[in-house]
Amino acid sequence: MSKPSPPKFNIVRDVIAGTIMAATSVPQLVAYAQAVGYASWRGLATAGPSLLGWGFTTGSPFMSCGVTSITALMAKADLDGESYVADHGEEAYVKLVAAYSLWVGLCSALLGVVGFGKLAGMVPGNVRQGFKWGCSVGVVASCMPNGLFTKGSSELKALVMQSGAASFVAYMKSNFPAATGAVSVTNLLYAITHPGDWGMIAAPLFIICTAFVMKGSNYLPKSFPPGTEVIIATALATIMSMKFDYPGNVVGEIPQLDPDAGINLGPFKIPVSIMNPADLFAAPVVERFGGSYVSLIISATLFAAVNFLSIMGIASTFEVENGVKWSAPRELIAQGFSCGVAGFTGSAPVSGSMSRSLVSRMAGTTSQVSCMITALIWIYMMPYMSVMSPTPQAALAAVIMSAVVKSVVKPTALMAMKGTDSIVGWGTGVGTAVTSPSIGFGIGLLLVAVTSVFKTKKEKTA
Repeated sequence: MSKPSPPKFNIVRDVIAGTIMAATSVPQLVAYAQAVGYASWRGLATAGPSLLGWGFTTGSPFMSCGVTSITALMAKADLDGESYVADHGEEAYVKLVAAYSLWVGLCSALLGVVGFGKLAGMVPGNVRQGFKWGCSVGVVASCMPNGLFTKGSSELKALVMQSGAASFVAYMKSNFPAATGAVSVTNLLYAITHPGDWGMIAAPLFIICTAFVMKGSNYLPKSFPPGTEVIIATALATIMSMKFDYPGNVVGEIPQLDPDAGINLGPFKIPVSIMNPADLFAAPVVERFGGSYVSLIISATLFAAVNFLSIMGIASTFEVENGVKWSAPRELIAQGFSCGVAGFTGSAPVSGSMSRSLVSRMAGTTSQVSCMITALIWIYMMPYMSVMSPTPQAALAAVIMSAVVKSVVKPTALMAMKGTDSIVGWGTGVGTAVTSPSIGFGIGLLLVAVTSVFKTKKEKTA
């Protein structure tokens, strides 16, 4: 049996694959921006530049990068985005998130320089699986409000504060502000146990779209590219919203880019909006970590390390299945560069996306040119994206839910663990869900250390 080999460069196939990727990924861009905590349209406006930067620096022909469900959740949790938006407004929050992206990018590049890639491979599988499950619970908690309630998270929070859980929520916010997950999980539990409060139109739309995105590909022609079911669900929900005056939250007006904005590259102009560096450096990102640069650097480094675990998993898959060799230092630096570009264009930190990378491979990608094509289409088509203004946020929440709900309800890898592996896995998962991704990952490593001590003592007495 011959060894798998990387694809041979074919510009035509890359253009086709890049176009398919651009079309099928748009609903995800909007949905994950919503998960970060800022306006949905920002996902469309900021996705292109960071992916373009990724294309220039990555060594993988298939791997795609962008804001993912996990990076969205981690950014929002690390910065306590909900409370910051409530206190300072969305524009200030965008500057805060962008500044944090720069820190994550810097820490990513430094990890690449010091050889973190080898160390990342030593993170135990039980910690990885538990962390993934805990983050997935957080993702479900973040998209559930817009899915089930007409007015989204504001309506759900008001209902929770009128319930018996109000005192617990107030206590956690006052005494354990870092444990943002505890409040989110409380809201989630209230949401799924009070169907009488669900929106009469939003909830059925959310459930139907989720089911269709998860199972629709089974009923579509095999010739359709992966992700077609996402486009169909989003398009039909948008048409419904326009025709019947949908009462719930929608994407809303998408601002037009300043015609003078952009980057000039000789005779060409790339129409992207660049953040004012002064605003980024003035953003109170250090204050969100108790005024401590040490805490900020630790958090940004953990973020970068967790991001790289995703990239490592994707790259390893393509190495085994397609013979695509990869370099840990290069991919860490690519991650750092892309996060830096994301920061200067107002985006949350980015990472490798397994789902988009697999779609890229299936679409026939042969080189990094494909993701550059995707990025440029997003950038130049932005003026025409107002077509998504009436898209219901319940439909976008369904796109996110469909990607994680199965792994939350039935975490096969965790359920198969025994003994101390099970303790570490579930401990990491629960810790991540009820605190924050950064703290949860630390809890997992602590559990590994503690259980290792007990294992050593047991072996000595045996």
